Amino acid sequence: MCEINRVTIAKRWAERGFSCGLWVDPSGQGWEDFVHDVDELVMVLEGEMEFEIEGEVHRPSIGEELFIPAQAIHSSRNIGGTTARWLYGYKILM
Repeated sequence: MCEINRVTIAKRWAERGFSCGLWVDPSGQGWEDFVHDVDELVMVLEGEMEFEIEGEVHRPSIGEELFIPAQAIHSSRNIGGTTARWLYGYKILM
């Protein structure tokens, strides 16, 4: 398994105008039907996550970036048997 450098990802996202934080979900945790006023990026670091965006289900690989547009109804679910760790970032409005 390749190691993802969170500092490098945070720097790249900042250059694109996004924050970068870490979220940790236990197995079976789900967050349903969120809507944000700004674009969001997510990237799974560990575990198996499912993201549903406007009814379309995505199961990104570890290290794969997923874009969630502003105003999109979205959910996140840890569908694996272990703790999941993933990065999230919101578009910073100036």
